[in-house]
Amino acid sequence: MSTAMNFGSKSFQPRPPDKGSFPLDHFGECKSFKEKFMKCLRDNRFENALCRNESKDYLECRMERQLMAQEPLEKLGFGDLLDGKKAEAETNS
Repeated sequence: MSTAMNFGSKSFQPRPPDKGSFPLDHFGECKSFKEKFMKCLRDNRFENALCRNESKDYLECRMERQLMAQEPLEKLGFGDLLDGKKAEAETNS
């Protein structure tokens, strides 16, 4: 019985991660945003709808530091929060 080791016959083909997968924040660049979000969740009995601003801030931090792909916030479900921000900026001008 012989076992042939053909290392060259199959090669590993890397593929990008599935959408939603992103690198860990090894240097803690967005740790403060994550902690605010987690505190908000704990304070609100894990009702994530009450912590949308904190969630948006955390995702913005991750995108700014290339810890996840750039996505329009509207596409991530924060369009209503941006409209409020735009209206607020217009009234302060």
